[in-house]
Amino acid sequence: MKYAITLASFRKIEPIEDTLAMLAKQGYDAIEMFGEPSEVDARKVLDSLKSYSLSVCGVTGMWGSISSDGWKRRLLSSDPVITQASEQYVIDCLKMCNILGGHEMNVCLFADDIQGVDRTHRIISANEKEHFAAKAVPIMRRLSRKAADYGIQLVLEPLNRYSTPYCTTAKDAISIAQRVESLGVLLDTFHMNIEEDLFKDAIQSSHKFLRHMHFADNNRKMPGFAHIDFSTILRSLSEIGYDGCISFEPNIPDGNYEHATKYGLDFVKRIAELHDKSTSA
Repeated sequence: MKYAITLASFRKIEPIEDTLAMLAKQGYDAIEMFGEPSEVDARKVLDSLKSYSLSVCGVTGMWGSISSDGWKRRLLSSDPVITQASEQYVIDCLKMCNILGGHEMNVCLFADDIQGVDRTHRIISANEKEHFAAKAVPIMRRLSRKAADYGIQLVLEPLNRYSTPYCTTAKDAISIAQRVESLGVLLDTFHMNIEEDLFKDAIQSSHKFLRHMHFADNNRKMPGFAHIDFSTILRSLSEIGYDGCISFEPNIPDGNYEHATKYGLDFVKRIAELHDKSTSA
């Protein structure tokens, strides 16, 4: 198992060089680059990564409120100017990912605000979800083909309803991935904790499509700082033969993160090692 962490968690705290030095020291294998191609000198970052013996597992798409430009990254918008710009954004991220030697990029589905949506619970009907899923399929086909040209796996990430209501569960993502050749699925434990009935069921149902995992506890801190059952998650991943990367995606509020990022990594590694020993005994 390889362990990575998203650089998006650190981008407003310190220079990338400082973050890479700390992560390499703590024992991370790789990083996920944040998807802001216009802000990143990819070749300079690549040189830094090599100096710390870190690789890039992929690019984290900066969708929704995580970015000041997130509002215009809406692949399901009814405005063709916005959808074209959103597709071009993905292509620009794919190019950067290719330069960095990454293998994956996540896509999240956003659309225009819908009148009448319950803004407290952000729930839409199954028929509405299917309408947007059908709209997403040709877009995902185009982008998956483009990703394949760069040797990159495109993965669809369901987010919780408070982020976007169109693709919120493993079932939602699978329903689209089944219709798009080579499209994978990314599951994020933070979002799963809100939307899924059981972690195990969501993981097992995704086994044909699961290509990447994001780990964070239910409060968006590193694993081990709240109550998500990572033992069940890691056991379920082992049972389906998952061999992808585990990439941590925590909230990092300030520069005093050294204890949290090290503790969370070691916490997950210990659980994984215990599972390995129990299965080999």
